[in-house]
Amino acid sequence: MDSCQFIPEAILNTERVSLWTLFTLFLRIGSTAFGGFMALIAVVENHVVERRKWLTHEDMLDGVSLATVLPGPIAVNVIAYVGHRLRGIPGALACAVGVILPAFLLMLALSAAYFAWGQIPAVGKLFMGFIPTVAAIILVAAWNMGRKTIKGIPEALIAGIAAALMVWQGSFAVSLAIIVISGTAGWLIFREKNVPAGSKPAGELKNSGKLLSVAVAPVAFAGSFLSVNSAMLVKLFMTFAGMSVFLFGGGYVFIPLMQNTVVQSTGWLTPQEFVDAIAMSQIMPGPIVLSTVFIGYKIAGLAGAVVATLGIFLPPGILMIAGTHVLNRIKQSALIKAVLRGVRPAIIGMIASAVITVAMSAQHHWVSLLIFAAALLAQLRFKLDVVWVIPTAGLAGLLMY
Repeated sequence: MDSCQFIPEAILNTERVSLWTLFTLFLRIGSTAFGGFMALIAVVENHVVERRKWLTHEDMLDGVSLATVLPGPIAVNVIAYVGHRLRGIPGALACAVGVILPAFLLMLALSAAYFAWGQIPAVGKLFMGFIPTVAAIILVAAWNMGRKTIKGIPEALIAGIAAALMVWQGSFAVSLAIIVISGTAGWLIFREKNVPAGSKPAGELKNSGKLLSVAVAPVAFAGSFLSVNSAMLVKLFMTFAGMSVFLFGGGYVFIPLMQNTVVQSTGWLTPQEFVDAIAMSQIMPGPIVLSTVFIGYKIAGLAGAVVATLGIFLPPGILMIAGTHVLNRIKQSALIKAVLRGVRPAIIGMIASAVITVAMSAQHHWVSLLIFAAALLAQLRFKLDVVWVIPTAGLAGLLMY
């Protein structure tokens, strides 16, 4: 069977996955999701593909490809894709809420402490051991994906060039160019001549009306128990929802737009408060855009934090689910198979490049090398769950640096 096709075992396994199982798994993942979106994707790959065999490597790579070209936090969009593949729209919600919730609660607590005492609790040193561990996790994920997907010289060249370009200039424009060029290369190199477009896709674009309920239900739920100035809540939601559709290329690209909006345009934060919000999001698990919790909390308390968070994640999530429907419809065509065969090794190269960029931010100390090697050994030799590897590394960093 072509590796680009859906694997029957993965589909059968999805029937056994409960929403509660998905929620609790991603709650655990979200509690240790340090190191940026590539690290989070690597952890999800470890759990969903390597350990539980719910999806294939190709499924994950397709999700990363789609999330890269759509707006929104890439890792959260990939997680929504995983949940949707496993259990439809309820699965997407269960996975996304599970992975966001730990960082949301931690950021909420830090925000409350900040506005009560005017400072950030000193926790930064605890995370020094995380960086080399995150680099090791990403390397293992890239290795596992690569040995299943890179089957010849063309794929290896695509992966290598993509990795080099991302190390040189890891911007959204470069990422998008890599996707487009590698897809074109796949079409030129791997297309089959005189082959029908393919059988009718298994998934039809049905139940699309449920997408509206995905948008309405969380907002209605929040509004049912949060009583504050509704006009301000609407403004918060619309402000962050509007910004979210321009969030391409990761959270760091988003910082200037957010600063212009919440500092210069609305005056919701002072320049110092904005810097502190970004710093706090850096030491939290989860995406950097969860600095929205800090902003929403200052403006409207708990209700503001909830609504700002919904605004930043909901519109991209809806687009991701819609894009997943479209991808499922077209991926069985011969043309799309060839394109994806070119894109997948490029995505592996992009993931591998994150090993270098993450490692460069680690402490230049022998302890970093020791933690990196120990994390590799724990995963490759002893198959330890990364949920335990990450906090252990944090403790080691606290004690040894």
